Amino acid sequence: MAQRSNAATTEGAATRFGLSAAAFVYLAAVLLLPLAAVFHEATRKGLGAFFEAIGDADTMAAVRLTVTVALIAVPLNLVFGLAAAWAVTKHEFPGKSLLITLIDLPFSVSPVISGLVYVLLFGAQGLLGPWLAAHGVKILFAVPGIVLATIFVTLPFIARELIPLMRAQGTAEEEAALSLGASGWQTFRHVTLPNVRWGLLYGVLLCNARAMGEFGAVSVVSGHIRGLTNTMPLHVEILYNEYNFAAAFAVASLLALLALVTLAVKSLLEWHHGDELAGARH
Repeated sequence: MAQRSNAATTEGAATRFGLSAAAFVYLAAVLLLPLAAVFHEATRKGLGAFFEAIGDADTMAAVRLTVTVALIAVPLNLVFGLAAAWAVTKHEFPGKSLLITLIDLPFSVSPVISGLVYVLLFGAQGLLGPWLAAHGVKILFAVPGIVLATIFVTLPFIARELIPLMRAQGTAEEEAALSLGASGWQTFRHVTLPNVRWGLLYGVLLCNARAMGEFGAVSVVSGHIRGLTNTMPLHVEILYNEYNFAAAFAVASLLALLALVTLAVKSLLEWHHGDELAGARH
């Protein structure tokens, strides 16, 4: 019986080679070729045109805004992710299941819908719009709205990397530290945080990549004000719609480069800390 089971699950060398080749061909067709096309189009008119497009004032404004939004959204989600994972895995409280469900909510809601929610809340005819206008506070078509939309769509990434990892580690080490007289903050800083540091960094990388590449929610709340509320993805769309293909692909290549850097760092983490990161994902 064991021999029959092994024979049924053991593929020959030709089968393994065929499956691997099919996977590589598929990935090349849907990932590598489009990525190569982006870089080819970005430099098709020469490096001079490429750097001219990158150095354009509106492009630099889009880069600065994208980086600024990521620098605000990612640390806030880092704090939230740590706090939520700590609460869910180390404590029992009413509403725990609801909290876990709410953390996953941005995964199931379209980014466009989340942007429309902020319009309903903060728009001129929205729930809080008149009060905000009366007090001179501008959320929509400004940086605060872009930050809020980005925070919403990237909220689950860090928490969802940490919750399985913290749950797998249990509470034995924290309980031991507390029994030896450590405070809650000391236990968190010297026991919990070192145990999850690589999973935390992995979640930050994913969160940052999504924050810089977010289009749908940001498009709804930004107003597409050139040089003011255009992030890099929105700026690519504007340039492309204006038939300025060289500039559009130049900015797109920057986004692609950021994705490649994120992928390289992610792969490096998995190589050095594969077991711990596997625990974080599973």
